[in-house]
Amino acid sequence: MAQIVLQDVDKIYAGGVKAVDALSLEIRDGEFMVLVGPSGCGKSTALRMIAGLEDISGGTVSIGERVVNDLAPKDRDIAMVFQNYALYPHMTVEDNLAFGLKLRGTPKPEIKKRVADAAKMLGLEPYLKRKPAALSGGQRQRVAMGRAIVREPQAFLMDEPLSNLDAKLRVSMRASLNQLHERLGVTTVYVTHDQVEAMTLGDRVCVLRDGKLQQVDTPQRLFDAPVNLFVAGFIGSPSMNFVTAKLERDGVSFAGFKLPVPADVFETKPGLSGYAGKEIILGIRPSDFEDAAHAKPDWALIDVTSTVTEELGSEINVIFAIDAPPVEHKDTLALAKDATEGEEEETAIPLLDNKALWTARVNARSRVRPGQSLELAIDTHSMHFFDPESGLAIGHPDTPRV
Repeated sequence: MAQIVLQDVDKIYAGGVKAVDALSLEIRDGEFMVLVGPSGCGKSTALRMIAGLEDISGGTVSIGERVVNDLAPKDRDIAMVFQNYALYPHMTVEDNLAFGLKLRGTPKPEIKKRVADAAKMLGLEPYLKRKPAALSGGQRQRVAMGRAIVREPQAFLMDEPLSNLDAKLRVSMRASLNQLHERLGVTTVYVTHDQVEAMTLGDRVCVLRDGKLQQVDTPQRLFDAPVNLFVAGFIGSPSMNFVTAKLERDGVSFAGFKLPVPADVFETKPGLSGYAGKEIILGIRPSDFEDAAHAKPDWALIDVTSTVTEELGSEINVIFAIDAPPVEHKDTLALAKDATEGEEEETAIPLLDNKALWTARVNARSRVRPGQSLELAIDTHSMHFFDPESGLAIGHPDTPRV
């Protein structure tokens, strides 16, 4: 096992396109680090530079105590798991697992032991004599992981390994990956575009955008204390609701509503009081709403009209319009672009008279139906405040004070 350190790493392609921009990241020994971000953010490029599959344009990559910039992939003591499994179709599962060890001249008894151990760990013992064509997608992915495990490398590098699996199988494979990491304790760098996958797997999560590091922290801290509008909107599903609002010492006003801002919020967010009398961008997560009939008595109340309800069994998503336009900031526009990437422009649902659509997640016992009035309660202690120019979170310990 080993720590992996990226120091001011750049990747510049022909034509001056910068895929990774001065990325500095320390992945601790034994840590499960997830790189996440929208398509084209540089996460797979960063992983491939750690692996040695992409040349580094600038900076250094260290694995353990060694700078590996000029080392071939085979000399870096890492094992990769790819999205497409990359199994040899003419070999049995057993031979696929053993192939890399044979190439390295590992003694036969050692190969047999490692293959048996990996097969037992991954539940592959009944399939050792089968060829990949006779396996399901999940079984093939387990073989690909087993081939990495038998190597006993310093680090695993995984590039969207679950993206070819169906939704139910992805959930079970995530659990398997968690158990594997607990058992093996090997430093793992995992790339995904799926933020739910990132949040459930990572010890820490690194959010990238346009090749630049936005924030690296534990999943819960990314959710509770995003450093800017982009991270706030990217992490969490459904995503955070945003609106331009006016902040005063006694509350925050927007779209005909006024919500109190608790005194302890001003105390815990240094610099927030300096925005009194000014416009800010307010963020409220869907999970910080509740149907007033099921909410804590001290939560603030607003009256809305539900436009759409999504009944999910354990909860209901209530989508409603507020009398304010969507926030137009480079960070929120980038999120909107990523959400609709690959779709035809005319397929987008038109906004209701230029009113922003918000989402509230409420108790499944709520009786709300589409078109009905609803009294919503809001946990005002959990509101987020952002500078309208920079998009940085106000009062976050990692952002400069105004």
